Amino acid sequence: MTDPYSVLGVAKAASDEEIRKVFRKLAKKYHPDLNPGDKAAEAKFKEISQANDILSDPEKRRRFDAGEIDATGQEVPPRGFYRDQAGGFDGAKYEHAGAHDSFVDMGGIFSEMFGQRGGGGRGFRFRTGDGEEFEMDGLPVTYSLRVPFLVAARGGKQRVNLPDGKTLDIDVPEGTTNGQTLRLKGQGMPGTKGRPAGDAYVEIHVEPHAFFEPRDNDIHVEVPVTLPEAVSGGRIRVPTVGGPVMLSVPAGSNTGTSLRLKGRGLLDRKTGQRGDQYVKLKLVLPDQPDAELKAFAEKWAAGRDHDPRKAMEQFT
Repeated sequence: MTDPYSVLGVAKAASDEEIRKVFRKLAKKYHPDLNPGDKAAEAKFKEISQANDILSDPEKRRRFDAGEIDATGQEVPPRGFYRDQAGGFDGAKYEHAGAHDSFVDMGGIFSEMFGQRGGGGRGFRFRTGDGEEFEMDGLPVTYSLRVPFLVAARGGKQRVNLPDGKTLDIDVPEGTTNGQTLRLKGQGMPGTKGRPAGDAYVEIHVEPHAFFEPRDNDIHVEVPVTLPEAVSGGRIRVPTVGGPVMLSVPAGSNTGTSLRLKGRGLLDRKTGQRGDQYVKLKLVLPDQPDAELKAFAEKWAAGRDHDPRKAMEQFT
């Protein structure tokens, strides 16, 4: 993968806020929901999402800058260790994105110590110096899984294709957050001589949504309104993570007006409470010029006297 700074087009000294704004802009441009059937846009969306995974997390960004992890978020093997597609030992890590699985073997040291290599989930054997096999519980493995925003918000199943050919249907709990780790008991590497298998740990990476922007447990979304809706008010249909609802727009609303939908945000799994959804209105005129509206605006005396940029004069 290309350097994440280059993918997002930001400088290495970019602030967290700069990175967030650039990412949101690119995510909206290339989101698959807004580009149905466009494979190039889908690939670009995955690329910028992966870059954001690194740069939006202060610890991951620090480790990438220090050369401890690569652009995919995987450990950079220390000197004397190596990457291997065949098998794995302690600290094995898989990266799963769609149908792609990559593997980093951080346990080459075990091959040198015990002279035996495991392969592709078939298990491995540890022997003592006289060749006798001894019992050992299976080792844990870690997977990284991308989950669509609404699956994480609402809860649902997500299928993972494992490197050994098996598939797992993972239950993603409602309110799952980015970076959260799910434990799958007994889905790690098998033990020796019938000992229990290790556990699998799935680190969740929540993909951004085309419209919803989470901030803690609240959801922020920008919703277009027509001129009559803004001037006279009315009820409009707006999306929420739980499905569309009707919202009352007050008469005299303007671009930037923020309305709250209580309890329509994300579930906080620790408290059991839901956040709110904040709807920011955006006045949108018709794409094609409207002769009647243009004639009205030219005759509207109050409109000519109104200066919406007056407050900016004090800063210039």
